[in-house]
Amino acid sequence: MLLHGPPGTGKTLIAKAVANEVDATFISISGPEIMSKYKGESEERVREVFEAAQADAPAIIFFDEIDSVAPKREDGGDVESRVVGQLLSLMDGLNARGEVVVIGATNRVDEIDPALRRGGRFDREIEIGVPGEKGRREILDVHTRNMPLDDDVRVDRLAERTHGFTGADLASVAKEAAMSALRRARRQGTETADAPPRPR
Repeated sequence: MLLHGPPGTGKTLIAKAVANEVDATFISISGPEIMSKYKGESEERVREVFEAAQADAPAIIFFDEIDSVAPKREDGGDVESRVVGQLLSLMDGLNARGEVVVIGATNRVDEIDPALRRGGRFDREIEIGVPGEKGRREILDVHTRNMPLDDDVRVDRLAERTHGFTGADLASVAKEAAMSALRRARRQGTETADAPPRPR
């Protein structure tokens, strides 16, 4: 399975949720972590990931930024070409029982080597786009659920005004709003404590 879409749209969260739902071991690795300038090391790291998954099956291997380790071979260097070849071999070698599933995530789906997008590999592709207004409202509801909101805070209005925001953007908005409110409360508390006592 290949998840693709802009950064911050929840590709990693979806992969984790799938692993949790099927009670599988979740092995996450970022593409750049695989790459090494020393010959053979990158391919060895890929093999080790698959061996770990098979030893702890059922398992899901999640390759984030898969485009960084598996670009089109005509566009990459020798290391990338060898890693793509290793990935193809390992994915083709997974047994049909489906005890190890590979999920890739990328922001640049068109830059992945076409061989990885064929049957039996990343043959199911799901686009994870930027949420619409309803989705933004639901995301904001999740991130503000445990926040004591003022009566004048309108989450629905905020959802209207955040067109183009990803889930990660909305989480940051909620977190920053909470921190800002906390800072204001602390300042007000300090000002109250420093104020001279009222005459009786």
